[in-house]
Formats: sequence, C-alpha cells, structure tokens
Amino acid sequence: MSISSSMSSSELCSMLFPALACSTTLSFPLFLTLLLLISVFTFWLVPGGLAWSLSSSNNNNKKTTTPIPGPSGFPVLGLVFAFTDSLTHRVLAKLSHVFNAKPLMAFSVGFTRFIISSSPDTAKDILNSSAFADRPVKESAYELLFHRAMGFAPFGEYWRNLRRISATHLFSPRRIAASGEFRLSIGATMVRQIKSLMTMEKNKNDGDGVVEVRQVLHFASLNNVMMTVFGKSYEFGEGDCDGNEVEELVKEGYDLLGVFNWSDHFPLLGWLDLQGVRKRCRNLVERVNVFVGNIILEHRIKRGGDNKTVDEGSSDFVDVLLDLEKENKLQHSDMVAVLWEMIFRGTDTVAILLEWILARMVLHPEIQAKAQAEIDSVVGYTRTVTDGDLPNLPYVRAIVKETLRMHPPGPLLSWARLAIHDTQIGHHFIPAGTTAMVNMWAITHDHEIWCDPQEFNPERFMHEKEDAPNIMGSDLRLAPFGAGRRVCPGKAMGLAIVELWLAMLLQCFEWAPSSSGVDLSECLKLSLEMKSSLLSKAIPRHTCILQESTLALPFSFTFSEK
Repeated sequence: MSISSSMSSSELCSMLFPALACSTTLSFPLFLTLLLLISVFTFWLVPGGLAWSLSSSNNNNKKTTTPIPGPSGFPVLGLVFAFTDSLTHRVLAKLSHVFNAKPLMAFSVGFTRFIISSSPDTAKDILNSSAFADRPVKESAYELLFHRAMGFAPFGEYWRNLRRISATHLFSPRRIAASGEFRLSIGATMVRQIKSLMTMEKNKNDGDGVVEVRQVLHFASLNNVMMTVFGKSYEFGEGDCDGNEVEELVKEGYDLLGVFNWSDHFPLLGWLDLQGVRKRCRNLVERVNVFVGNIILEHRIKRGGDNKTVDEGSSDFVDVLLDLEKENKLQHSDMVAVLWEMIFRGTDTVAILLEWILARMVLHPEIQAKAQAEIDSVVGYTRTVTDGDLPNLPYVRAIVKETLRMHPPGPLLSWARLAIHDTQIGHHFIPAGTTAMVNMWAITHDHEIWCDPQEFNPERFMHEKEDAPNIMGSDLRLAPFGAGRRVCPGKAMGLAIVELWLAMLLQCFEWAPSSSGVDLSECLKLSLEMKSSLLSKAIPRHTCILQESTLALPFSFTFSEK
C-alpha cells in the first residue's frame, strides 16, 4: 500500500508543512498564504525585479524581444537602498558591470520600472529618441510647480514655447555676451572676498590661514542667476532680508528635490506623506509665490499701466516673459514656475563644478602652474582676464572639460527620461511608463572608452587631440549637459561663467593645500558635491595685487561666524 493512500490529505499536509499541523481549520488559508509568498518571490526573481515582472506579464512581444539583464534587488523594495545611498551612480555602475549590462540594465525601485545605460550607443538611443521626450515628475517637482516649467513640462506646444523663449531671450549668444560685464564684476567680488577671508584667517592663526570657498562660490553663482532672471543682486548675510529669504528658499528647494521620496515609488505611502515632503513643498510654494510674485509686480509697475515693452539691452527674464505673456498665453502661475525653476537650474552646477576644479588645482600644482602661465602669456600682468581672452586659453578650457569628465555635476544626468509609449532599444522591449537613465559617470570612467580614466589629464582635451569628444551633447562619451530634446538649454552660458571665473581665480591666486589636505569623497544630492568642503590656501599672486584697484565691486557677501 502506498504512503499516499494510507494517509489523509491533512496528515500529508502536516508532514510537508509542520507549521500547519496544529490546526486543520487554518491549513487552507495558510496554504494559500504560502502560495502567495511563492508567487511573490517568483515575480521578484525575474531580471529587473518586481516592477519588471508585473509589466512582463502584459508583454505580448516576449517571443520577439530579449529580456533586459539586471538585478532583482530586495523583495518588493528592489534597489531602493541604492537610491538612499549618497553614491548611487557608483552602485549602479558596479551592478551594470556585474550583470554584464553596460548597454542596458533593468531594475526596480518599488513599483517603478527603470532602465539605465552605461554605454554611449544606447545612451544616444535613449536621449535622442522621441519615445523618451518626457521626464518623470516626482511628487516634490509637481508640488513645487515644476510641471509647468521647462524642465518637467510634458513635451508639446507649451514646452516648445518655453524652450524657444529661453533659447532666444535668455541663452542666446547675444544675451550671453551682453551679460559678460556683470559676470566679470561678480568674479572681481569673489577675488576680493577670498583675499579678505584669507587675511582674517591669517590674523587668527598667526599667519597660517585657509579659506573655505564653497560659500563664496555659491553666493556668487546665485547672484549671477538672480541678476539674469530677476534683474536684482543681493548682499547675502546679515542685514539683507531679501537676500536671506532667497538663500532659504533655494536651500529648502534643493533639499526637497534631492531627497529620495518613498511615495514616488510606493503609491500607498503617498496618502501618508511619512517624510513630510508634500507638506514642506506646499509651505515652500506659498513663500515662493509671495517672493516671485512681488518681483513680477515690481516689474509691472516699472513698465507702467500699459505694460510697455522694455528695451532688450536693459531687460531681464521677467521682462521677457511679461512681453510675451499674451502672445504665448502665459498665466501668472506659469511665470512663477518658470522663473523659479531658472534659479534651480543655474545656481548649484556652477558653484559645485568650480569647487571640484579648485580641488584638482590644489592636488595637481603642475597643472595649475601651466594654466597660470597660459593666462599670464595671453593677458599679461596689468589687467584682468575677460571673456574675450577665453578663446586663447585652450588649456584652461581643457581643465574645465576634464573636471566635467572626472566629476560630472549630474552623474545620472540629474533628471531622468520617461517612455511615453512602448518602444524598442535594440532587441529589448521597453513598455510605456518606464523611467530611463544614463549613467554618465560610468561612461566617463570606463577604461574601454577612455585611456587611463582615473587620471586627471586635461591634455586629452587639447585642440591637437582629434579624438577628443565635443561636450555639448553630440558625443555621448562625454555629455554632461545631456543630449537630444531635453539637453540643458543654458550649457553655453554655464561654460562661459565657469571658464571666466576659473581664469580669474587662477590669475589672482595660487591654490595650495591646507594641513588637512584635499578629500575627494563624493556625495550625490541633487548634484554631485564634494562630501567635505574644500579648505585650501589662496595665496595672492602678483597679478592680483596689480589689479586690485581696477576691480569693480557692485555688491558684497558677508559671512557669519560658525
């Protein structure tokens, strides 16, 4: 007689699942629970994790497509902990290598499907494809009104109008050239401020002083954007209420846009707002509406009752939007969103990139000396470097490009793309609603693409190097500003600012290490920052002393003691 025939079904169940032996009445519900758990783990083990397993069940093209390799991650959570880490770009790069998935890797974060490219070819397929014309709008971006601004607005007529307005009236070559004098004056203010801080530190420390440049660079960058967008400059520090308000609004906005929000990937948590992101966003928007609304009102009053057009030479971006509000059917809330987004798009990248560059100059004194010799030979010793000198400073420009390669401010290109319909990348099927990312950091550190990628070597970008990539988006070996429809519209202005200010800082100071050295540890927030602020000696060069009386100083920064 067989074992199965001599046992009842409940006895067999008790042998196979001892935990169920104590109760025959609960065995069936518990058995269903066990089957459910097995099903969940089966879904989880699908390449890419839970979100991809849910979409693959609805994929009618299974026989004609190749599954995308990728990690399953933790059950239900997926790779959520990679995104709560401060080195997400490095974690994803390592996983792409482990799974042999540089061209394309699939993964899940909660119920959100992701693909990521660590290869120039598939990166180009993503960034230049009309299928990825939109961006995924996070809860924080939506609550902060950015779905009505250029960065997150869906592809269509409204987005095209914003893009045309910014390209024509804000980031055009004519506008960039017209703002050169103000860029120069801000650079002069930085020089004076750094020299003053060094003097203060020397007096405190018996002649051995160091300067923390992060705050100086941040305020300079913010003031440059404020003048371009709002037509106003500020004295950040004690006594300037408007300046302090701007700083607080910007800081809070950066924190909210950079934080990992669980509600974006676990819809049920959205009802609870466990992290308080939604509440903080709404409080911030109230303050932003008041602050930006007052600036718009000031511009309307200056223009008079008939809202007359302002001459382009003396106008800022607020004037541009007011000139075009009827023609382009812009509402007041649209203008607030567009103006506010411009502050975020233009402030942190310049300051963070310059801090990385100065850190490299401290670590590589021979490169710093070569750049200073180039500046001295072109500019001389009796005047300040200007925009007109930059085309004759190829080595200074090469330093900027090499830093963008080594330390891209947006290692994952800051904001991802969204598949607006089903599409194909190679033999891989990509369903609509998939979030697509490009790991630019992985590409720029790939030894199969770059020679000695871990070495800081500006020579690779000198004009005689014919294989050096164009960094403006046409060559995905190095595209720090993105590519395709969503390429950063302010890339030319951003480079003009960084190159000029770098040349001025190198012309006026020799940058030397402090006793603590230089820590190149990274921290990925909204942008890739130095984990520890750069502390270095800024020793005035003879050129700085000769030029001191010629530097224009339209405003200043004040710093409180810490």
